[in-house]
Amino acid sequence: MQKRHTDRALYFRELTNTSRDFYLDFVRSEKQLSPETRVLEIGCGEGGNLLPFAEIGCKVTGIDIDGTRIDNAIRFFSDAGCNGTFTVSDFKAVSIPQDEDQKFDVVLLHDVIEHIEPEMKNSFLTHAAHFMKQDAILFVGFPAWQMPFGGHQQICHCWVSKIPFIHLLPVSLYRWLLKKAGETDGTIKELLSIKRSKMPVERFERLVRACGMQRNRRILWLINPHYRQKFGLQPHRIVCPFDRIPWLRNFYSTSVWYILKVNQ
Repeated sequence: MQKRHTDRALYFRELTNTSRDFYLDFVRSEKQLSPETRVLEIGCGEGGNLLPFAEIGCKVTGIDIDGTRIDNAIRFFSDAGCNGTFTVSDFKAVSIPQDEDQKFDVVLLHDVIEHIEPEMKNSFLTHAAHFMKQDAILFVGFPAWQMPFGGHQQICHCWVSKIPFIHLLPVSLYRWLLKKAGETDGTIKELLSIKRSKMPVERFERLVRACGMQRNRRILWLINPHYRQKFGLQPHRIVCPFDRIPWLRNFYSTSVWYILKVNQ
């Protein structure tokens, strides 16, 4: 397990830097941001992705099921001198705003969709769409399933965390190896859930269509922009035609970004 997974202040700073350097511009390519812009992040964690939006005056709201992370978000925002509204809740249980003014101009869903169980993905994404204003955008980012660490095995506490592609093993062999390596039951449960919930590019785009949404923009990254913070690597996009090769592109897309809109 990397230090950033236990040092939440470090994790917050790294997310903030990536959001400031990359997410803001990606969102701005489709949506003008101003102090009137309402931004919601679903699964916000400590709120690192939201801080740069708050710094430019946007009204930011974060929802996360983990109360400890929400407590950290409130503290980190206070330390940064920025305002934000943070709520502890399972997003699926949050009531849909009835007034258009209470909905959001920008919704962020970063490194979340691959954690949602398969049978819940459609209802989850549809629920998120109900929080969007008519002209709102939804930014979704996730690691393609077959990429070297698409199974999030880096969260392991043992040597397994450094092995690429291990998540592609059959379930029984994967579980056996994790137990043999001495991994905790909680981590094994989480990793097997991610394996069930895997999110290849093709599956996500089918999900988008099924939820009545449309793709406005997509970027596939060979080197994830966040790797600048984690490893000092320079981000690189995957260029055409390599970003259009079904199935194969999942093996070398370390991060996939979408801007979605609801079909009117």
